[in-house]
Amino acid sequence: MPLPSADKPSEDPRRDSFNPAEKIPDLSPKEKKAVEGQSRPNAALIHETIRAEGESELDRTASALLLSGLAAGLSMGFSLVVEGVLHAHLPDASWKPLVASLGYTIGFLIVVLGRQQLFTENTLTPILPLLHNRNGQTFLRVLKLWTIVLVANVAATWAFAAVIAHTSVFAPEVKQAFAEISHKAIASPFGTTVLKAVFAGWLIALMVWLLPGADSARTLVILIVTYVVAIGGFSHLIAGSVDGFYLVETGQATLGDYGLRFFLPTFIGNVVGGVALVAVLNYGQVVPELS
Repeated sequence: MPLPSADKPSEDPRRDSFNPAEKIPDLSPKEKKAVEGQSRPNAALIHETIRAEGESELDRTASALLLSGLAAGLSMGFSLVVEGVLHAHLPDASWKPLVASLGYTIGFLIVVLGRQQLFTENTLTPILPLLHNRNGQTFLRVLKLWTIVLVANVAATWAFAAVIAHTSVFAPEVKQAFAEISHKAIASPFGTTVLKAVFAGWLIALMVWLLPGADSARTLVILIVTYVVAIGGFSHLIAGSVDGFYLVETGQATLGDYGLRFFLPTFIGNVVGGVALVAVLNYGQVVPELS
């Protein structure tokens, strides 16, 4: 997923008017410059920055989206790997899950900083152009992006899970840790998984919304938000797919378990959380400023 940049040039002249110093006309030129330097981007500027990124993503070729989606799915495998290695080597203690969960953030760091396409982040970025344009052509472009990226992400997570399940790259105790972590993906009832997925989709889309104003703290934003997803036990479609496919590949679950107990409820929840609770609400708050 491309990393939004708050200082990216915009073709929309309205963005150039988002200057807090202009609200105080009595400031000297030097004071105005200081205010501009200290001010955070407002909601309208963040919206337009992400919308510009969304338009760019919608213009990418199918092959570019496919390869980026495959890269992202493979990268997300390291969330399970690092969390599993930490889980296997930490002593049994009440704080063990809190430390091991730090490993979950690694896949997201690689994906976001590496500008790879992850499905759940796309519940915000291309949705803003759709809300702005509201036409069939943009809807079809969003549907194309979602389909290609989702298929590529899921295929890559299956490939990654198959490799770690059927090779001797990791020691038996680490593989046992993989299994213990992975069982959480299919442990909850359908409705509970949907709710957990709403929270995950909400948080990940919020992370994307926060990045344009984060500047040098972007890595910290990614770490904090994805760590909350991990310790909260929230269901993320792609990270959890590595877990689900690991269970399938090791014979501890069936494809039906993965599809009905994890994929479907998590897909519903992630989309609702990202689209309804972040994209629509944040679009609504800036509409008066953009009109």
